[in-house]
Amino acid sequence: MSERRVEVIEAGRVPYRQALDWQRALAQARIDGGLEEDVLLLLEHPPVVTLGRTARGAHVLRPEGVDVVEVERGGDVTFHGPGQLVGYPILDLHAAPYRQDLHWYLRTLEDALIAALAELEVPAERRAGYTGVWTGGGRKIASIGVHVKQWVTWHGFALNVTTDLSAFERIVPCGISGVEMTSVERETGNGKRETGLWDATVAAVVRGFERAFSVEAKATLAGV
Repeated sequence: MSERRVEVIEAGRVPYRQALDWQRALAQARIDGGLEEDVLLLLEHPPVVTLGRTARGAHVLRPEGVDVVEVERGGDVTFHGPGQLVGYPILDLHAAPYRQDLHWYLRTLEDALIAALAELEVPAERRAGYTGVWTGGGRKIASIGVHVKQWVTWHGFALNVTTDLSAFERIVPCGISGVEMTSVERETGNGKRETGLWDATVAAVVRGFERAFSVEAKATLAGV
């Protein structure tokens, strides 16, 4: 494993716009040299719909009662809400073990989540022509949308753990008509947060991230 370290910050539930400002500030600090190590923010959001650079307004079916935010990430429309593990890697891709290659970065994020899900006994895979992670049964369990500036990354992934899947009826998820969304809870039959499913998922994602990116994670608990 590389000597390169990533600080993992478990931040709890953070309003989307507040987290967006946070990751933008971290990314700019990484670009400017004021942030010495890479960071992986792990958190949840209150209900919010976000529109990426290629989003179509028609893909937001029921916007009432939820904040809708346009952002600079790639991709179409997605939903974030409680029970969904959102990860925002702030990585400087200039140096090994990384590559200055957006395709490589997206595929490596997928690798990290596929490895994490395997640890949770949820078979998962890529789907040709799309970014994200699907179960073996063809249901989408994780969405990915990123932004890169001067080869420093922000935005990232959203993995459904105990998410209320009915919330995705508000949108056409990722602009994919007919897609069926799923969660770790649904795939494993583990329906209660108190059982440790959330903590097990966080731990598996961190280990998957370490293996896929060849880094060492150091974890902290923090607020914004």
